[in-house]
Amino acid sequence: NWTAPATFSFDYLKSIYAESLSAADSPQDRCQFFPYSTSFRGLREVFDMHPARAAMQPGSLPWYVGWSNCDERVARELRAHYGRPYFLPNLSENKNTDWLFMGSRGYGAQMHVDNVRHPSWQAQLRGAKLWSLQPPPECLYECESFSVVVEPGEIIVLDTNQWYHSTKIVSDDISITIGAEYD
Repeated sequence: NWTAPATFSFDYLKSIYAESLSAADSPQDRCQFFPYSTSFRGLREVFDMHPARAAMQPGSLPWYVGWSNCDERVARELRAHYGRPYFLPNLSENKNTDWLFMGSRGYGAQMHVDNVRHPSWQAQLRGAKLWSLQPPPECLYECESFSVVVEPGEIIVLDTNQWYHSTKIVSDDISITIGAEYD
């Protein structure tokens, strides 16, 4: 019953962040932003990119970014289109921060481990993303590395504070992922 897969797009996200990002003291200025292999310095620059690049037209530079949302108004708008995944325990709660990742084919995040407090879920709303996972050091000789492609409508649940992970967009469509930590 999530409407996010049909609603979320580059233009939709740009429109709901427009008011927040136009403020001189935007809440987003205090949020985390990951430019990965791009030259973007913040979310304003992402949403100001040339429309041909945003639409991933041939000849345009590829891109991939991630950010946490710190604007309560935007959070309410985003959450109107999705809820806590049904398979999480009833007593678990999403943390207040939503994470969004968006970009074009061939780009993603290099192998890393996060510095977060809780496990997280990430829902693939558009596009497909290859996740490569490596076990934590204490399990290195007992556990195997593996990869999985997360398709639109699928959710990956992972303790990114323990498992080393990288991502790569493998679809021609824009990849849009939303996620949150939970306890």
